[in-house]
Amino acid sequence: MRPRNALDVPRIPCIRLPDAPLKPSFSLFLALRYLKPKRTFVSTITLISVLGVTLGITVLIVVISVMTGFDRELRRKVLGFDPHLVLHNAKVLNKWRPMEKTLASQPGVVAVAPFVQGPVLVEYRGRRLTPQMRGIDPQKEVRVSDIRATVKQGKFDLDGDNVLVGSALAEELEVSVGDTLTVFSPGNFDQILDEFQKAKQDPSNKKSLEDIQSLVAPQQLTVSGIYETGRYVFDSEFILVPLHVGQELYGLRDGVHGLGVRSEDPNHPEPLRDRLRPLMAPHSDPEQPLHLRTWIELNQQIFDAIHMERNVMFFLLLFIVIVAAFGVMNTLITVTVQKTREIGVLKALGATRGQIVGVFLVQGMVVGLFGNIAGLAAGMSVIRWRNEFRDFLSSTLKFDPFPASIYQFSTIPAEIVPRDVAVVCISAFLICSAAALFPAYAAARLDPVKALRSE
Repeated sequence: MRPRNALDVPRIPCIRLPDAPLKPSFSLFLALRYLKPKRTFVSTITLISVLGVTLGITVLIVVISVMTGFDRELRRKVLGFDPHLVLHNAKVLNKWRPMEKTLASQPGVVAVAPFVQGPVLVEYRGRRLTPQMRGIDPQKEVRVSDIRATVKQGKFDLDGDNVLVGSALAEELEVSVGDTLTVFSPGNFDQILDEFQKAKQDPSNKKSLEDIQSLVAPQQLTVSGIYETGRYVFDSEFILVPLHVGQELYGLRDGVHGLGVRSEDPNHPEPLRDRLRPLMAPHSDPEQPLHLRTWIELNQQIFDAIHMERNVMFFLLLFIVIVAAFGVMNTLITVTVQKTREIGVLKALGATRGQIVGVFLVQGMVVGLFGNIAGLAAGMSVIRWRNEFRDFLSSTLKFDPFPASIYQFSTIPAEIVPRDVAVVCISAFLICSAAALFPAYAAARLDPVKALRSE
């Protein structure tokens, strides 16, 4: 045994540095290690960061899907009730039959149907309302619109003096199939005034009084069916009557207010409109020019409003994800401060600046990934049970948070578009990753000597 002397010093075990540089996979290992402390399954601040991203993605997916559902459901309801193109002038089409034949013979036109439309006064047992009356030819109308499929009670019967009533209007009037409505029309108001003037000038003129009585006399119509389209405007503000009844109520004789056209491509009716307009020029009167408009033009304001609201809501709600990203940044800054000595050791062992950046960047990406998964699941669940959730709120809070009279639909429409969901998820993931860059860059710039001296 060798004698001990003063020069002998205790041996200190050395740390062998790796021959090759540290592999990039260690960034993922350390990132997951920092996100999961020793004593708990997951860090509290990490959980809060994930919840923030989850809530932002959930709200974005739900709002975008509901707004998309409103737009597409509105299009479906309009196409089911209204024609794809409407030919009309400022007043009345008197010589409409040649126009109907010309339109029906054109390629791309499925069917053509005349109609009379205007406000009327409806009375039933003392209750009076002023809905829109639409007079239609039932045999031709079924080829132009899908109104037959919407009849929920009674049957689609517009023979004689029958009438179809919207479900919301029937509920407000408290009418059912078989009841008789009294219908007054303001369409012959000018004729009534003329006859009053004649009767005033010659009170003994019994013919004028009889003419006034015939003009004022209402129509008695029997409810043969109640329809429900699902859109509140159609169900609460329209009654459907035979074409001859509409002509009598408005004193049109053989005239109509317009012609409805069904096209082969309802989503793109503009080319057909442009092709049909020159054909209508010979039938047009310079004093009352003909107008051929698509269903998109007739509902342009509401479609533009929904489209604008959808885009505005997306950008506004995207700030929720941005706020959540600040939470991710705060989490990583806290980790950077807590792990200053460890960062110094890693750099002393040869870790590159890119590898240190990778540790914190991966943390932000992991938070964004799990926030995406949880937010996607929560958003899909809310969309699936949206109407049940609305019913729960209605019964709990004792009021309807989504009244049909305002939002136009009896249920909350929603439609999930994969492209929109992908944009939301990718945007959130990129924002969370970008939020991790600042603390990652700050950690990579630490001087290892100063970091090792840090307490």
